[in-house]
Order: sequence, then structure tokens, then C-alpha cells
Amino acid sequence: MIRSELREHIFKTLFQIEFNETEEMPDRLQYYLDTIGDAKEKDKEYIRQKYEAVVSHVQEIDALLNEAARGWKTSRMNKVDLTILRLAVYEMRWDEDVPGKVAINEAVELAKRFGGEGSSSFVNGVLGKLAKQEQGA
Repeated sequence: MIRSELREHIFKTLFQIEFNETEEMPDRLQYYLDTIGDAKEKDKEYIRQKYEAVVSHVQEIDALLNEAARGWKTSRMNKVDLTILRLAVYEMRWDEDVPGKVAINEAVELAKRFGGEGSSSFVNGVLGKLAKQEQGA
């Protein structure tokens, strides 16, 4: 699988945390991975590792998002947009294999595909602000 396909699967697994109890997620994640027919074991492991890494940073990511998205706290955000932002912020901040610009571009593409009418602009704006803050730090 190519990275954008893997990222889409990670997005879909992360989206589930909004609607399921924490203790249910290991089983839900395993079920999801079992249903990906064309994924190799290394792809499934990559999805699992990235999912777990993002989940382990959700509180920190949400704090960054609440700071950057003035007037849009994570509790009010569209759940698709929030999930896309969480994945992108993780990649920008903690994933050394993904350049910041790539994380932003991929997030905008996910927003175009899965989000609402203004999702791609919203995602791009929030991530652009975070990227500028990172550069200034």
C-alpha cells in the first residue's frame, strides 16, 4: 500500500474513537484490520502503530488544536475534521518520517474526500497556523 492509502486507513480507525469506549477500541481496531483485504501484515502493523501513537498523544494534540483554532474548540469541531487534524498534528509534531508540508497536504486531501464543504479550508487554515507557530518556536 502507498502512504496515502495507509493514512486513509489510519484516519478511519482514529475516527472510531469518537464513538466507542476506550476499552472497546482494541477489538474494533483488530476487526478493522482483519477486514482490509489487500493489506499486507507490515501495512496492518504500520496502521496499528500509527493509530496507537496518535491516540497516545490525543490530549496534547487537542490542546494544540484548541489554541490554534480560535473560536473552534475540539468539542465543537466536526468529528471528521477533528480526526484529520489529530492525525496531521501528530505527523507534524512527532513523526519524523513525514515532512510537515506533506502532512498538511495529505490532511487537506482527506478533508476534501471525507469532510464537508468547508472542511479542506478549515483543516488547511488550522494546520497552517500550527506550522507557523512551530517555525517561530
